[in-house]
Amino acid sequence: MKILDNRGLEPPQPMMRTLKNLDKMNPGEKLAIINDRRPMFLYEELDDRGYLHETEPQDDGSYKITITKTGD
Repeated sequence: MKILDNRGLEPPQPMMRTLKNLDKMNPGEKLAIINDRRPMFLYEELDDRGYLHETEPQDDGSYKITITKTGD
């Protein structure tokens, strides 16, 4: 599973980086991203694309979101 650290980036950079990485992945692969805040607009985009996602708050206040790319 690839991990993409988006901490320290201003919106919309984290979402753009995440979607760009997902576009390069095959169905069934997972991508974990770490963001400074909950990516509310990204959730909507992932739902629209049918991707599965799970969010885990981290001890440092960031959020780890694990995304599973589904079939296109």
